[in-house]
Amino acid sequence: MNQKPELSPALRTLIARAERALADVLPPEDLPPIELHRAMRYAALGSGKRLRPLLTYAAGHALGYDGPELDAPACAVELIHAYSLVHDDLPAMDDDALRRGRPTCHIVFGEAMAILAGDALQALAFEILARGNTLRGMQMLSVLGHACGAEGMAGGQALDLTATGRVLSLAELEHMHACKTGALIRAAVRLGALTAHADARAQEALDRYASAAGLAFQIRDDILDVEGESSVIGKTVGKDAAAGKPTFPSIIGLQASHTRLAELTDMALDAIAPFGEAGVWLEELARYVAHRIR
Repeated sequence: MNQKPELSPALRTLIARAERALADVLPPEDLPPIELHRAMRYAALGSGKRLRPLLTYAAGHALGYDGPELDAPACAVELIHAYSLVHDDLPAMDDDALRRGRPTCHIVFGEAMAILAGDALQALAFEILARGNTLRGMQMLSVLGHACGAEGMAGGQALDLTATGRVLSLAELEHMHACKTGALIRAAVRLGALTAHADARAQEALDRYASAAGLAFQIRDDILDVEGESSVIGKTVGKDAAAGKPTFPSIIGLQASHTRLAELTDMALDAIAPFGEAGVWLEELARYVAHRIR
């Protein structure tokens, strides 16, 4: 695979689309309670990769749909991601002071306001999916709720907290990250597929793609924690190892982590091969996940 850490103009245009949509759905900074709304916008806007909205848009594109109905699920999944980062960075969780190259939300606004901002971002995600009261909207709510809960991000984070200082098997590590990181990535793709009315066969292929890409994303994260630079990746390097957290390099070694990353990327690409040219954005994102530098 050729290294391709930068996104194409087409996907950068979609990032701008997601940024505009997020800015529109978030409450204005000058609307009371002002400090809460400032914290929400600080957490959700800025220099994020917007991978999850991109996956939503790309899944829709693979099925021949690029319309405005993709904006709501793209925003919803990114709001959930933003909330999760705010809470993950708290002292009671991962205790980090740097995120996306700037101070974390609780450093700027205080712990209490950061917690409230995360809560409000999560609630807003579900609110925007529920607008219209359609059957498809209800299906999306179920998908996103499952990705957030005990069998998704919250459960994965709980497993991560209890795993600190322990040696996990590869299967245990992959299951933990399939919940903590992979669940929301799978939801992002599925939300796009639902918007585009995917049939069962297409949905199964997209699920396989998302499962492989989600795990690949985490492995790349773990590799960057060893090989990356804080000034480039925008968060503290080496923090997982210092905290005794199980990572792919610590469990299977750095070279084997690179090998597993390549295997998963190939699996993701194989899954979307039937989409042909329509799957070009999904293909690019799979390669980006494997080679990103931040």
